[in-house]
Amino acid sequence: MGKYSIGLDFGSLSGRALLVEVETGREVATAIMEYPHGVMDEKLPDGTKLGVDWALQHPQDYLDVLQEIVPSVMMEAAINPKDVIGIGVDFTACTILPIDDDGEPLCFMKEYRTQPHAYVKLWKHHAAQDEANRLNEIAKNRGEKFLKRYGGKISSEWLVPKIWQIINEAPEIYERADRFIEAGDWLVLQMTGEEKRSSCSAGYKGLWHKQEAYPSKEFFKALDTRLENLVEEKLSTDIYPIGSKAGELTESAAKLLGLNPGTPVAVSIIDAHAAVPAAGITEEGKMLMVMGTSTCHMVLDKEEKLVPGVGGIVEDGMIPGYFAYEAGQACVGDHFEWFVDNCVPLAYHEEAKERAMNLHSLLTEKANKLAPGESGLIALDWWNGNRSILADGDLTGLLIGCTLRTKPEEIYRALIEATAFGTRMIIDTFEENHISIQELYAAGGIAEKNQMLMQIYADVTNREIKISASSQTSALGSAMLGALAAGESAGGYDSIQEAARNMTSLKDLTYKPIPQNTLIYDLLYKDYKKLHDHFGLGMNNVMKRLKDYRRKTS
Repeated sequence: MGKYSIGLDFGSLSGRALLVEVETGREVATAIMEYPHGVMDEKLPDGTKLGVDWALQHPQDYLDVLQEIVPSVMMEAAINPKDVIGIGVDFTACTILPIDDDGEPLCFMKEYRTQPHAYVKLWKHHAAQDEANRLNEIAKNRGEKFLKRYGGKISSEWLVPKIWQIINEAPEIYERADRFIEAGDWLVLQMTGEEKRSSCSAGYKGLWHKQEAYPSKEFFKALDTRLENLVEEKLSTDIYPIGSKAGELTESAAKLLGLNPGTPVAVSIIDAHAAVPAAGITEEGKMLMVMGTSTCHMVLDKEEKLVPGVGGIVEDGMIPGYFAYEAGQACVGDHFEWFVDNCVPLAYHEEAKERAMNLHSLLTEKANKLAPGESGLIALDWWNGNRSILADGDLTGLLIGCTLRTKPEEIYRALIEATAFGTRMIIDTFEENHISIQELYAAGGIAEKNQMLMQIYADVTNREIKISASSQTSALGSAMLGALAAGESAGGYDSIQEAARNMTSLKDLTYKPIPQNTLIYDLLYKDYKKLHDHFGLGMNNVMKRLKDYRRKTS
């Protein structure tokens, strides 16, 4: 009988399980379940109102999903649990929650069910922007070395600003919490009873460094005297590398999941980062774009080089032996979904219904008939702030060039082009700082579904784009890490390179730039850069003033 690994992929809206044959990478069964509470960005389950830029989740959703999807793939595949040799977990990050000493989330406790800060803060919780701004100012004034490893700015999406917001707005939650933990690490804790914090999450989102550990106590004290002992009292100095074994399924967890006790569980990894080995990338010079609600851009290099606006540089962060660089865009699929949900006229809804199409497909069909530049529009892709290269959650979207003749499909295409320009800005910044991007890869739902979008990206970046064969790259990458946790002696692998050789492949389809389109997009990109710098580098702060007016009137 073959041996199998399960990859668990927890994203922004749902969790999925993928059962993979370890020897070949064949994807045997998959199951997905949406989070019952979804993203709580307006109110808590009891109706408690949330502020502007909040994004919370309920940790019970993760447990409910876990208990549904794992038995589901086992039932579909009809395999013996003894043949499952490992489990890997990836989770969207930075997604953190406060827990007590037993690992119970504070929001499970009756006295804290109406306290927003007791819940999970999803990665796209941007309400800690004031704390991020202050952190960046203090770190810059102190000459903190770590700041340059994150492109010169720490994002409001990350661990320290989120915790600082808690201590500022709900100090009783900070005091009551024994620990703050990434959701991926918490899920591993629930399965194994072992708290094994991931070097991936700690490095990219928690300011941890393999050689230098966390920033100093003096730095945290400079932020807020109450944070002086944050690491020792509320986090952990025990950090474990990806690909290593976190522990084994407990009796109770195994019973709930329909697996055998003692099944190895890997240390967790960030969801997008798990896709890097799953796309077959185990060496430098190859950038992967994981394209979904947001996009992560990742590339490896043998050296640590400082890149403006980079999301993080972590040694062994994705592949052992390499420095792994992350950049990203905070709004891609969410961008297009916003437009479809709010800006498409009734006639388009009716046409889509008559033709048995969804609105995205209809708009894509219409937009695909347009030539580059034909709409007369250009946009800035900051509907959810800017992650790279500006790392500013207070920036907002912009659309320019509209007239009374502007059509929905023209706006839709302009929004797509804006995200492509944002990606080119990231690539150009890497190359200007001596990180070679020789090949471009893509994975995720958008890369799978929208050929027009991928062609626009090829034209804008002037690069051929290769597509991962798996439609579940993050889950596949997690399954690969599960096979590593098991090791060769149990039927798995002892190196990620060996796992990648056997468990990954690429689609035959690639997207090559069309020269005449590239020429036009080169001109449009120059205007994008001018707008990017004008509104993003402080020359015109109207976006932030408008957002401040909104906060004051909410």
